[in-house]
Amino acid sequence: MYAEVILPLPLYSTFTYSVPEGMENIGIGSRVLVQFGKRKFYTGIVAALRPDPPAGYEVKPISTLLDADPIIRYPQLKLWQWIADYYLCAPGDVYKAAIPTGLKPESTTFISLNPDFDEDALDSLNEDERRIASLLAEEKKLSLTDIQTRTEIPKATALVKNLLEDGVVMVAETIIEKYRPKTIKMVKLALPDGNIEGVHRLLDLTNRSPKQQRALMGYLELSRYINADGEPDEVPRENLIKRTGVTPGIIKTMVDKGIFEIYKKSINRFSDLQKDTAEIPELSAAQKRAHGEIIERFRDHQVCLLHGVTGSGKTEIYSHLIRQMLDAGRQVLYLVPEISLTTQLTDRLRRTFGDRLLVYHSKFSDNERVDVWRRVLGSHESLLILGARSSVFLPFHRLGLVIVDEEHEASYKQYDPAPRYNARDTAMVLASMHGAKTLLGSATPAVDTYYKAVNGKYGLVTLSERFEGARLPEVEIVDMKDQRKRKLADGILSQPLKQATEEAMEKGQQALMFQNRRGFAPFVVCKTCGWTPKCTNCDVSLVYHKHSDTLRCHYCGFAMPLPALCPACQENSIEIYGYGTERIAEEVHGYFASRRVGRMDLDTTRNKDSYQEIIEDFSSHNMDILVGTQMVTKGLDFGKVTVVGVLNADSILNFPDFRSNERAFNMLEQVAGRAGRRSDLGKVFIQTTDPQSHVLDFVKAHNYNGFYESEIESRRKLLYPPFSRIINIYLKNKNSRDVDEAAILFSQALRATFGPRVLGPEKPFVSRVATWYLQCIMLKIEASASMTKVKHILRTIYESLARDPRIKSSILYYDVDPV
Repeated sequence: MYAEVILPLPLYSTFTYSVPEGMENIGIGSRVLVQFGKRKFYTGIVAALRPDPPAGYEVKPISTLLDADPIIRYPQLKLWQWIADYYLCAPGDVYKAAIPTGLKPESTTFISLNPDFDEDALDSLNEDERRIASLLAEEKKLSLTDIQTRTEIPKATALVKNLLEDGVVMVAETIIEKYRPKTIKMVKLALPDGNIEGVHRLLDLTNRSPKQQRALMGYLELSRYINADGEPDEVPRENLIKRTGVTPGIIKTMVDKGIFEIYKKSINRFSDLQKDTAEIPELSAAQKRAHGEIIERFRDHQVCLLHGVTGSGKTEIYSHLIRQMLDAGRQVLYLVPEISLTTQLTDRLRRTFGDRLLVYHSKFSDNERVDVWRRVLGSHESLLILGARSSVFLPFHRLGLVIVDEEHEASYKQYDPAPRYNARDTAMVLASMHGAKTLLGSATPAVDTYYKAVNGKYGLVTLSERFEGARLPEVEIVDMKDQRKRKLADGILSQPLKQATEEAMEKGQQALMFQNRRGFAPFVVCKTCGWTPKCTNCDVSLVYHKHSDTLRCHYCGFAMPLPALCPACQENSIEIYGYGTERIAEEVHGYFASRRVGRMDLDTTRNKDSYQEIIEDFSSHNMDILVGTQMVTKGLDFGKVTVVGVLNADSILNFPDFRSNERAFNMLEQVAGRAGRRSDLGKVFIQTTDPQSHVLDFVKAHNYNGFYESEIESRRKLLYPPFSRIINIYLKNKNSRDVDEAAILFSQALRATFGPRVLGPEKPFVSRVATWYLQCIMLKIEASASMTKVKHILRTIYESLARDPRIKSSILYYDVDPV
């Protein structure tokens, strides 16, 4: 038998391996360890089995079958293939993104000193080579990355290669298993089960030690050793210590005496979740109507859009639909665009659904993600999975409903690395493969989605009033040019925003300040000569971060200290300009010195618990004002927030992209929706230097339908989505001339087939990232075009040009349906 195996590599084909004797239980979806190339070992997934060997080459055998049962279910492989075909990437890219790292053991190259090397010859090495050899003599073996980090030698890779050629060092491949199960220590009697006479003997042994006797009696009670029917209950050591009050040292003494034995047991990391559930709140009349209409639409449509204004109580409707699915024995996937939303939703859903709720996203450790994966895989129970975009890859069993909350959000789109998929669209395909329904929810649906809903492809349900009669917030457009001209704004906050914030604080209310730029200041300039610090790897200016006193690149992570003097003219005239969230938080604290100011951005939410800590602090009113990036705009529910400030709407409005108006309207309307979600009327201040923008008129009136009609007409005239499909084709190369010429060559070949559908090439907004120069070609094709045929044509064109050195040295990739 021969297996077609998918490897976690950007390769467009599977690879054939022979199935050794004794591996008859191998199946499609099985996890196998295979050798690829001369040394490397990878974990592959069996995609197919066949009886005949491939022609033309000798196959290697599968090294190890890692699991008795497959780790993915049907139709996951089918979904992977759809993603690879639609988003024009390799199946290996999908596999790498889909499976948690902890389930993909692979070999790592380690370097060590050659034991046969004559140490006297070390004198012939240069200083850096001797440093590497000395480090290896001390540490025995290290990876190449560790050597580079420890020695800080820029050319460590080349030096290791020289040492290898000279026989000083040697390399070896070691399989690294990254998953570690969670284990707890269990206690049991050092006796066969049911040995009552032995128990009496052990009681005699503990007569002189009341603590040991208390521990023994506690064990007998917890385990029901004497009264148990069959085997006694297992007793965790920590439970025994907590129940009896003895120390771990007492337990160890009893182990040494032969009274207890200690063993380790693997457990699921989520096995101790609460099982108690609360009732779902009753729906209002408007919510009941919407709930009934959704069920009605599902009779005729696979997908339904719930267009509900901010604060209308969409989550309560979701909860009632989830309850119905779980009671029917089905599984539910609840997608949210940001990890921060899972934090607030988890508490609400846990109270209702208890341990049937699982949370899955990239901030979890590999071990935690593997445990969730195995719980979903190994269980036929009805479960609710709440997660960000990667949760679409989980091995669902009886999926009945997929909910995509805030479906308009660009965060559902994966940008780098491949696959560059949209989790919203992928979730709809996933649901259809399981025969499940998809509910899309948003106060500001994507233009493409709303077009499909009003034209009958999706069902449409509208919820136009806020929960419990709360009113939509008032929106005031603040002209910052006028404010500065009249000297009413000496910093980032306008006079109306400052005044409204102070009034809210006096009433015990809270405020949100939104600025979609992190860091302290985005611009650093020398006033004397105009020097501006640039990233050495990217075509962008560095952003100043005050807390670390560093200049940072937000694309590649390059950092350098802020110089005291200008490196160009040596003058003490370096100034910082502009506002990031760090500077705004500092300035807001200056305006409202007695108030507690917090910040929520990528810099303050680096670890898994940061989101929860910030949201809990703000929700429990341990903060008065929260400054944040777009993280604070999406679906969060804070009952005390009555003032929202959008501090620089211009950065959202003025962006060279056909979706810029949609993106601006959605973001502004969503952040406005955080205000006044209870009985108090909210007030939103949008600060801009262009108050005449028609987008702001629609936001001020909360007029989504008016905005949609304006936007859809514009796209109809210019043949943009939903009237076409966009594929951005990127080429990148370390040499700027080669990538420019390769892009011209490729675009000419495309035009020979696609004609005027090809636009460009042109340099993207940031034309160099992490030392790679970029060029972009836009392919605008008919919405009804077959992506399988398009993929075949693009691949054929690429293969026809593959011999050209400019194409060969460039990396080419596709971004389908960019947002």
